[in-house]
Amino acid sequence: MNSKSFVARGELAAFMKRLLSVFAVALVVASIGAGVAHAKKEAPAKSAVVEGVVNLNTATEKQLTLLPRIGPSKAAKIIAYRTKRPFQRVIHLARVKGIGLKTVRRLKPYLTLSGATTLKRPVRITPKK
Repeated sequence: MNSKSFVARGELAAFMKRLLSVFAVALVVASIGAGVAHAKKEAPAKSAVVEGVVNLNTATEKQLTLLPRIGPSKAAKIIAYRTKRPFQRVIHLARVKGIGLKTVRRLKPYLTLSGATTLKRPVRITPKK
């Protein structure tokens, strides 16, 4: 075996180690940067202010229509449903014809089953991007 090739192999190994360590540092920095960017995107969604709630078991038709995507027709269906069977969980609102799980999940911060209805103004929910 030639001594020159052995020296070249040793230099190549040292170069590969340096290259690997630089790549590892770059990967760590990139992942930290992505985590910070992800946290910045979530911050506005968490800061949403709930101005009041609607009690599903006691709210009037007018109070129910303050919720987005709930008009007079759906409010009447909610009232008709709860006269037969009061809501035991908020998610049970999806049992009302015309109201799906996606709508219930969006409305959940504004719904309650106990206490008074405190929502005074119509709620505006911005669509998710």
